[in-house]
Amino acid sequence: MDTTIRLAAETKTELDMFKQYKSESYDELIRKLIYIAKSAQKNPRLSKQVMIEIQEARERIKKGEFYTEEEAKKILGF
Repeated sequence: MDTTIRLAAETKTELDMFKQYKSESYDELIRKLIYIAKSAQKNPRLSKQVMIEIQEARERIKKGEFYTEEEAKKILGF
C-alpha cells in the first residue's frame, strides 16, 4: 500500500541530507532511519560507533572517494 504523508519543508530538507544517492526513495530512507533508531535502542554503544562510521562514509562519498559498481566489479574480477 502506498500513502502520502505531509512534511514540513524543513523536515524534507533534513531527510534529503540523509540520502546516500540522488535516486534513493523516501521509503528506503525512512526504513534506514527506523533501522538505525531500533538498533540504537538495542545497543546504544554499538549504535554510536555505527553512526560515526556512517558519517565518515557519507563524507567520503561527497568527496568522490568511492568505487562505482563497474569499478568494483572490475576489481573483483566479475
